[in-house]
Amino acid sequence: MAEIIKTEKLTKYYGSHRGIIEVDLDVHQGEVFGFLGPNGAGKTTTIRVLLDLIRPTSGKAYVFGIESSVDPVAIHRRIGYLPGEFALYDRLTGGQTLEYFGNLRGGVDKAYRAQLVERFDLDPSRRYREYSKGNKQKVGLVAALQHRPELLMLDEPTAGLDPLVQQTFFSLLRDHVKDGATVFLSSHILSEVERSCDRVAIIREGRLVRVDRVDALRDLAHHQVELRFEGAPPAAEFKKLKGVSDVTVEDHILRMRVLGSITPVVQAAAKLGVIDFLSREPSLEETFLAQYGRESAEVK
Repeated sequence: MAEIIKTEKLTKYYGSHRGIIEVDLDVHQGEVFGFLGPNGAGKTTTIRVLLDLIRPTSGKAYVFGIESSVDPVAIHRRIGYLPGEFALYDRLTGGQTLEYFGNLRGGVDKAYRAQLVERFDLDPSRRYREYSKGNKQKVGLVAALQHRPELLMLDEPTAGLDPLVQQTFFSLLRDHVKDGATVFLSSHILSEVERSCDRVAIIREGRLVRVDRVDALRDLAHHQVELRFEGAPPAAEFKKLKGVSDVTVEDHILRMRVLGSITPVVQAAAKLGVIDFLSREPSLEETFLAQYGRESAEVK
């Protein structure tokens, strides 16, 4: 599978202040790649280096196999980009803004743009300065999508969007990927990464701490398991199992936390006459907090 993004020990310092440190990433064609971390972790810095908006202190970044600092124009032609913070021309309407950016691209499919405007329920006749935060974000998303880019670089794309518009956005992402595109999505909201991404990289204090599939990352957190027995629960049998902790007994109910695979617990329960079994799968948010700590995560 082709590598769309690749970085090699990518490092950026702002004077003596840390940006990112030796980040090694590879993003494959056709995947939705989540870049997850608390505010200030280095997500936006990484995106800006990839787009050659800022230059790295050391290391290299490649997009479409092109080194970002060698030919950024060739990269930009094939990318749709939504920055985390952006300001457009206050006196232009939303429609005029989209037309302007479409013309910079050499023209876009106007029917497709109209379809995007309709799906986002955007009023293109209003001036940009009159839009709410959510409607400004819609303009930015349509501008990023309207030329059907091969790679979408999205920095906190759902900021200001209401839940229904977020559903529309994720549906559009899925359609875009079906057509062969790749998505690099930065976020500090774990639920949106969980619902939309194939793989995720977790960055903390400028360093990558984990890159894996979303379902594999979830296995890092503890499952909450509850077993019901006819008689006294055999707590001692479960305390011996790998990954089991916090075993408690209440009447005929046995509760525990299980780190990693729950298969040994299931097998033991079947042998010991369990009559009811309840396991709650951890969310990605619980995984993040369990692995990297609540104070540093600062998740919403």
